[in-house]
Order: sequence, then C-alpha cells, then structure tokens
Amino acid sequence: MRGEFELIDRLCRGLGASRRTILGPGDDCAIVARSRWPSVITVDSMVEGRHFKIGWGAPEQIGARAMLVNLSDIAAMGARPSHCVVNLAVRRGLSTRFIERLYDGLKRTARDASMDLVGGNVTGADNLAITVTVVGELRGPALRRDQARVNDEIFVTGTFGDAALGWRILEGTLTVANHRSRSWLVSRCLQPSPRISAGQVLARLKPTPAAIDVSDGLAQDLGHILERSKLGAEVEVDSIPLSPAYRSIAGDDRALALTGGEDYELIFTIRPGFDEAALSKRLGVSVGRIGRIVARRGLRILREGKPARRAQARLRGWDQLRDH
Repeated sequence: MRGEFELIDRLCRGLGASRRTILGPGDDCAIVARSRWPSVITVDSMVEGRHFKIGWGAPEQIGARAMLVNLSDIAAMGARPSHCVVNLAVRRGLSTRFIERLYDGLKRTARDASMDLVGGNVTGADNLAITVTVVGELRGPALRRDQARVNDEIFVTGTFGDAALGWRILEGTLTVANHRSRSWLVSRCLQPSPRISAGQVLARLKPTPAAIDVSDGLAQDLGHILERSKLGAEVEVDSIPLSPAYRSIAGDDRALALTGGEDYELIFTIRPGFDEAALSKRLGVSVGRIGRIVARRGLRILREGKPARRAQARLRGWDQLRDH
C-alpha cells in the first residue's frame, strides 16, 4: 500500500467536474457554487464484515454499491444528486490496485448520476469502510415520511426479497442451481437500482406523496412512514411484488420480501385513483399497490382481507446495532 497522499493523488486522477464545482479535491475544502434550490444531504457507510465481504464482488462493485445506497436516499426525497465526498478507511493487506479499482466504481457511479465527486479523506483502520456523503437539490416539494393521509393507497416500486436471497447466496447459506436466478438475485444485492427519476416524478404529484426507500425491510421502513405520519396501514401480503427468481426459490412465501431489506426500492403513499399500469409508465419502473393507510396506528398484515397472523409475527427488519 502506498502512502496516504500518494494514494489520494492516484484516486483523484480523472475526476471531472461540472460548472457547479468551483474547486474540487486538493484543498482543505471543496468549493461549490450556491444553488438556487434547497439542498438535501445524506450520509451512509459500508463496513467490511458487516455490510459486505471482499470476495463478494469485484472492487468496482463494492465502490459502486457504497454510492448507490446513498443515491437511494436522494431518490426517496425526490431530489437530484449534485455533489458527493467519500471517506475511505483502509486496512492493511489491501493493495493499491484494489483501492484504485474500488474508487473507480465510486467515480463511475457518481458520473453516471451526473454528480461531482469533490473530495474526501483516506485513513487507516482495522476493517475497510466506505462512507459517502451526497448532496442533492430539491427542485420542487420534498417526498417526506410525515405526509401520509388516511385512505392513501400504498405503492412500491420493483420487487422485494431478491437482495435478501442474494445476500444468503453470497454468504454461502443458500445454494441456487439455476444460473439465471442466481445471477439475478446476486446482482440485486450487489447492484441496487436507486429510483432517482421515479422519485422526481413522484415529487411533482399533487398532493405530494409520502415516501421512503427500503434498506431495512419493507415492513420496518413502512413503519417509519407510519410513525412520522402518526397513522397505521393495512398491507395485503400477497400483493407484494416478487420476481420470478425469488419465486423459484421461495415460492409464495413473502417473509423475506417483508423483512429482508437491501431492496432499495421506494414505498410511497398517494390518494386513491391511480392505476398501476399508468403509474408504472409515468414513473418508468413497475409499481404495485400493496395496501392502504388507516387511522388506527400500527401495521397490520392481511391475507385476503383477514389478519395473516404468521406473517405478522415475523415482522422484524434490519437493525444496525443488533446482531443478525
């Protein structure tokens, strides 16, 4: 491994910048032009041994994933990403080439999102950790968790449970013989798809929907909307969208779809009357209606309109400070 400053110099090579960036990496602070729009800011970390293992994917994939999970937060607010900074905590034993490739994944993902990577930090640590801070612009109303209303319908983008199965494949606790299914599930874990454009379209709807991205499990993250909005929800468990790959492994069992996490899809609540097909076309991603907001506090899981007690009893999502 090279020295800190030589490594930083190598990592920063090839960084482009838009006119929004006045001064990029190389000084004590980056300087960015003041935006006419309100800013949103998010930060997230991925720690080796907790959120990933080195052998799970190429270094570029690890770097890209660290950026993508932050972009999902931007999507959940209906914002546009503009700038980001990256902190790398690097452990001994990792080659300079590995870190360069990891940073290539970060840079490529920032570039694909039309976002300037304007600086960061490198430090030593016992485990590799990647912390990304993203700044975005709100060019309209924000999608917030406290905006759900009684009788709103609950929709989700994409499918659920794939990443949780992919995680188990990568850990070696699940064997999948079908190559197509295995590839799909692993890619959903390693390469989430933040719904940035869909979030921006949602933010233009009237009244503004409530929304959240799903990192810790559908049930747990929907619960954050309910808590902030001081309302409840009824979810028809069999309406939660599943991929063919998920069904090939778990059938119709939606336990992991409810609680598995790492999906990085959007949950949003809107007034009744929206058609699934029309809304999917409008957002550019498939959506499914899974339930409705009610006045009675708490989340109730239903099957054919009746309490699904077995599913209800298993509602436990991811917690960063709890052993899993």
